[in-house]
Amino acid sequence: MIDRVRHDRGILDTSTVILLNRLDDPTVLPNEPLITAITLAELSVGPLVAKSDHERTARQAHLQQAEADFAALPFDAAAARAFGRVAASLRQAGRKTQTRSYDAMIAATALANALPIYTCNPDDFSGIEGLDVVAVPMPTR
Repeated sequence: MIDRVRHDRGILDTSTVILLNRLDDPTVLPNEPLITAITLAELSVGPLVAKSDHERTARQAHLQQAEADFAALPFDAAAARAFGRVAASLRQAGRKTQTRSYDAMIAATALANALPIYTCNPDDFSGIEGLDVVAVPMPTR
């Protein structure tokens, strides 16, 4: 379900973390933004696959900033159990879990912690039963 309410706490997905410094209106984010260990894992791939030194440096700086700014919620046993529900919901919606594995694990962490997900790509989380998704407008700059 797509939600437009501002929550006290919420998980920023990787797309939102990447675009964070470009958002036009930071009031669309929760009062206490959180990230998951999965987002840190996803961000840590960036510097390793960068095609240039400049891109590698920028991606490494982004990863380090995220590590400094946020305490990451773990993918723990509760998230692992919630992942089963996420995978089942995605299959029932005709989507493959493997193609969106990072997103599915972020969603499972959100469900396990009863938190909404704030994302610039709400379609990435469509079809996941019980997940509150807050659409963050894409930056215009």
